[in-house]
Amino acid sequence: MPDSEAKQAFDVKRAAFAATIGNVLEFYDFITYSFFATEIGRTFFPAHSEYGSLMLSLATFGAGFLTRPIGGIVLGIFSDRVGRRPAMLLSFALMGGAILTIALTPAYETIGVVAPIVVIVARMVQGFALGGEVGPTTAYLIEIAAPRDRGLVVAWQPASQEIAATAGALVGVVLSSTMAPEMLQSYGWRVAFLIGAVCLPFGIWMRRTLPETISHAERPAVSVEGSGHVAQARRHLRVIVLAVMILASGTISTYVTQYMTTYAKTTLHVSPSLAFTVSLVSNGLQIIGALLGGWLADRLGRKPIMVWPQLVVLVLTYPAFLWIVQAPGAWSLLFGFGVLSFIGSLPFTAFYAAFTEALPQNIRGGVFATIYAVAIASFGGTAQLVVTWLLHVTGDPLAPSWYLLLAAIVGLVAMGLMPETAPVKVGDRAR
Repeated sequence: MPDSEAKQAFDVKRAAFAATIGNVLEFYDFITYSFFATEIGRTFFPAHSEYGSLMLSLATFGAGFLTRPIGGIVLGIFSDRVGRRPAMLLSFALMGGAILTIALTPAYETIGVVAPIVVIVARMVQGFALGGEVGPTTAYLIEIAAPRDRGLVVAWQPASQEIAATAGALVGVVLSSTMAPEMLQSYGWRVAFLIGAVCLPFGIWMRRTLPETISHAERPAVSVEGSGHVAQARRHLRVIVLAVMILASGTISTYVTQYMTTYAKTTLHVSPSLAFTVSLVSNGLQIIGALLGGWLADRLGRKPIMVWPQLVVLVLTYPAFLWIVQAPGAWSLLFGFGVLSFIGSLPFTAFYAAFTEALPQNIRGGVFATIYAVAIASFGGTAQLVVTWLLHVTGDPLAPSWYLLLAAIVGLVAMGLMPETAPVKVGDRAR
């Protein structure tokens, strides 16, 4: 018996690693674009002003979000009907082709208008692939985990995204510290993309080894009475609406945080190496926070870990930004963004588990992927554009804090209304 339990634990760990390592590589490729938005803008979108070039680059970053709902619907439903593993493999292959295209496309000055067109198309393919990545992967993690460990296992989904962002920031620190600005502009950002591309064969191999869960995952109880179906549909609809609100809040926070590298360079005028170091530290703390949030959610329940840290973030956001803007140095940037990043990462791991547990297995991948992609496309794709625009029209370096405060309030209200799904609170009954 102990040997069987040890084997099962090993299999879960291995499967979780294989699923999330692919997630890491996909998000690394996607997020790295935002770190090098300035350099990419100058390469593919020359304009009469630095602001115009940056806005065109960020608009292309946003273009990747337009196709995320399509990818979420297509690949999410595909994962429910055919299997999690085929959907994750297809998503990964599409992402690999897109990242290679961006990294190898010649500059505007070499091939003219073809360059930005190719990059925009590649970003849209990336968006489609990533839109279909999160739902099947999150469903897969829930389905391989023991009920009392779901929070921690699913925590590897948001944690893997932060690992990707940390890796991107680390690459940025190394490149900006070892390359002259003109070298970083010329080819340094391409090196960052190609580092992710080099890892693609490993990710594909790992995902091919995953056991399938769709045929033997837990099955939802189905009511035979019409009124039961209606009540269940209403509960699912309520959860979906709340999930959209929470994901809107979370994605604004995430992508504004990822924008802090560009914000620190262009608004606070700190060195590129310090800007990347701040992102590195903040993202590293979010990895710890995501895993800690999952561990706590298994022991204390989903709702307490969603609500209380979100309330703390709401209280601390403006003072942290005020300190950062008034004294933009290493300590204020590292401590201010670091604290917000760590505390802000706690609630969303609990949310991932709660939302996934609340969905029946036969629609879990498709619904999660679609709702996630729609929320991300609507609010994540516009977050960096909105912040850049607010900074430009107001001239107030505190503008990002007001946007984050609004997002935090919406998220807090929705988290307070989410149902509790943790086995520690509602028992170990199958869902």
